[in-house]
Amino acid sequence: MHMENYSEVRKHLDYPKLTMFQMVERMAEKFPNYPAYEFYGKKTTYRQFIQRIERAARAFTASGIQRGDAVTICMPNTPQALDCFYALNRIGAVCNMVHPLSAQKEITFYLDFSESRMILTVDMFYEKVNQAIEECNHPVTILTARMQDELDLIKGIGYFLTTGRKSSRYPNTDRGILWTQFLERGRPTVKLPDPIYDPTATAAILYSGGTSGTPKGICLSDQNFNATALQATEAIQQSLTAGDTMLSCMPVFHGFGLGINIHTVLINGAECILMPSFNGKSYAEMLIKKQPNFIAGVPTIFEALLHIEQLKDADLSFLKGMFCGGDALSVELKKKVDAFLKEHHASIQIREGYGLTECVTASCLTPRDTYRENSIGLPFPDTEYCIVQPGTDEEVPIGKEGEIILKGPSVMIGYLKNPEETAQTLRKLADGDTWLFTGDLGHMDKDGYIYFRQRIKRMIITNGYNVYPGQIENVIDSVDEVAYSCVIGVKDPRRMQRVKAYVVLKPGNKGNEAMKEKILKALEMHVAKYAIPREIEFRDDLPKTLVGKVAYRKLEEEANSAEASREQK
Repeated sequence: MHMENYSEVRKHLDYPKLTMFQMVERMAEKFPNYPAYEFYGKKTTYRQFIQRIERAARAFTASGIQRGDAVTICMPNTPQALDCFYALNRIGAVCNMVHPLSAQKEITFYLDFSESRMILTVDMFYEKVNQAIEECNHPVTILTARMQDELDLIKGIGYFLTTGRKSSRYPNTDRGILWTQFLERGRPTVKLPDPIYDPTATAAILYSGGTSGTPKGICLSDQNFNATALQATEAIQQSLTAGDTMLSCMPVFHGFGLGINIHTVLINGAECILMPSFNGKSYAEMLIKKQPNFIAGVPTIFEALLHIEQLKDADLSFLKGMFCGGDALSVELKKKVDAFLKEHHASIQIREGYGLTECVTASCLTPRDTYRENSIGLPFPDTEYCIVQPGTDEEVPIGKEGEIILKGPSVMIGYLKNPEETAQTLRKLADGDTWLFTGDLGHMDKDGYIYFRQRIKRMIITNGYNVYPGQIENVIDSVDEVAYSCVIGVKDPRRMQRVKAYVVLKPGNKGNEAMKEKILKALEMHVAKYAIPREIEFRDDLPKTLVGKVAYRKLEEEANSAEASREQK
């Protein structure tokens, strides 16, 4: 592979044979009084964090959760989500990570697919989760967390009076229990098993869409997460040390959120400033008030920062690193953000990472002081990239476009219960190593810099979330009056892409508001909020390819050129 000369000069890292919990425990021994995380001004030290983890681990053990059992975490970024994640890891259970905005039917699917015995969710999603469980094919216990339990008294009362009261019915039944009451089971007398490090065992399951529209469960090990965190720490080239802070806004159910915004921070004795949801105004306020050393997010977050009034005269000299992932960072946006940073006294540039959930998150990052236009940078230490002819494992010459493949210690174990997709994605090549075939097109230059062009498979990215058109089309096509549909992504200055659906109805049906409502109702039952099309356009027919498939690229070109001319006006 072309990268041999480049690999020789790169640093090789040591990967301790420890679980994720043990990596954090090491920091608690070194820095017991440093804050591990902060939630709306309330700090939890590393010592307290370990105590909270152990208590939750004892509660799970007392409830019969054992090594290898799956528990779903369907949470925003809150203390309970972190406590629960590391508690399950402490006892060798599997964390099944699910987006709390998932539709009811999706939650049922995730619970059944992972065979989860319990689900932790937040009070405001209790009703939806409860309905999802009614359709599950096995019993599931709901653990209900409340935001106000993690706020100081005054803030807690304020939260309850404004937001919390709406979801203040907490049935403590056989099927549901408050997280605070569940923790009471974690008495000091409950004996915990010893942590076992096993690089072949699944520690967490994250989801991405399948080509067929069915989500794929990505099985990741302790080694995968720890390797990603250690590699990222090295690739940052800007010491992330004990006492540093990261504004942790990327969600815990997302590889970038969990792998970089949380685990990488915690294995370095630094502090996560937890943000349960993103909106530009509160993000700007947190930046000014908390002055975090590091921020990481999707392009839409950084695009939003450029337009926020509160940041107009802000001094951002406290920033040591700003990292962008989850979607391609356009050259234009990079220039704008870099200029914005300079104007606001920050001595850094925005740096772009590239990766997939199949290797936790990023595995490539632009270096600190050198930027090559359109490049996603250099591979992480101990990670090797190669460009091959699509559909083969034949390496292409330097500079020629092909499929990006990679290998390294962060590459997943495989897809849950899906040996066919696993065999397509993970392939053992002539060098005897297993390579991850990304399904992305790109090329490499003579110095080993990687350039990403586009996904080979169809996919829309909106606000950093992956949206799979096939899944949405299946739901639209299931509406009786619909003949067929096509879902595309339209370039959008705020969201990168927004979802648009073209619908052809069966003869005798009218494409009116009532029909739109009917389609949206069906989508709300089956599809996450962020994936629901913002526009539905009815057509008499749609352009076709020679083999009779809907020519979605033609529709993309048409919609994007209409969008471009609209912007020019």
